[in-house]
Order: sequence, then structure tokens, then C-alpha cells
Amino acid sequence: MAHVRRFDHVGITVADLDVVTAFFVALGLEVEGRAFVEGEFLETVCGIPDSRTEIVMLRSPDGGARLELARFVRPDAVPGSPAAMANELGLRNVSFEVDDVRAVVDWAAGEGYGLVGGIGEYEGAWRMAYVRGPEGIVVSLAERIG
Repeated sequence: MAHVRRFDHVGITVADLDVVTAFFVALGLEVEGRAFVEGEFLETVCGIPDSRTEIVMLRSPDGGARLELARFVRPDAVPGSPAAMANELGLRNVSFEVDDVRAVVDWAAGEGYGLVGGIGEYEGAWRMAYVRGPEGIVVSLAERIG
């Protein structure tokens, strides 16, 4: 028996909600909503007493996958490793299919975000690159070429 009905979203905790939101909106995601969450529900789910977060829910243009960005108002955020590489345990990347990897990489560079490695091709079917975005979030860009 399958337990999962559908993929809903990926959540990322960030320090600067406005900067990270602006990055993903410029990339092409759409803001679905923004709200503060606190109280018994949040404390129960995340296991942090007296917590309060501000969240922004973003969706892809096709209405499929969603991305939740959360900033803890309390308690203070605990720093992660913004220079994490692909072999570090945990969330590895957020991936998007794009029309033109080179154009997105160039745009990101103009915004101050660089490649983790280079632009590669996989079996003549995909062109891919990892860009390290705001707060070290790795964004995988994939262009269908075959």
C-alpha cells in the first residue's frame, strides 16, 4: 500500500526571507502566500517550544512543486554550512528544469551567485549546472537537450 498521495513541497529555513524569496521569484517561481505561524501547532510539529516563524510559499509556473521558505522569528536561527558540497549529508539541492541553463547561470552570476562546479551534459539528454544561491542554497538547473 502506498502512503504518499502526491509530492507537496520542500521546506528550507533561511535567515533573510526577503533576499531568498526575491532570488526564487526572479528565477521564475510565484509567491503563493506569506504568513506567520506560531502556537501549539508549530511547537508540536517542529518540537521547539515558544517558536514563531514567518513563511513564504512559492510555486513553480506549472503549478506542480512548491517551495516553502521559513524564517524563525524565535528562537534565533542556528547557522548551517553555506559552503556545503554535494557529498555533505542533508538537503543536497533544489532542482528546476529551465529553458536555457547558460542564460540562467549568466543571470545568477550577474546577481552575485556562482557555479558550484561547471556546466555538464548527461548522455546527450540534459545540460545541468549547480548554482550556489543566497545563503548557500544549491540550485540545480537542468535543460532538456535530447
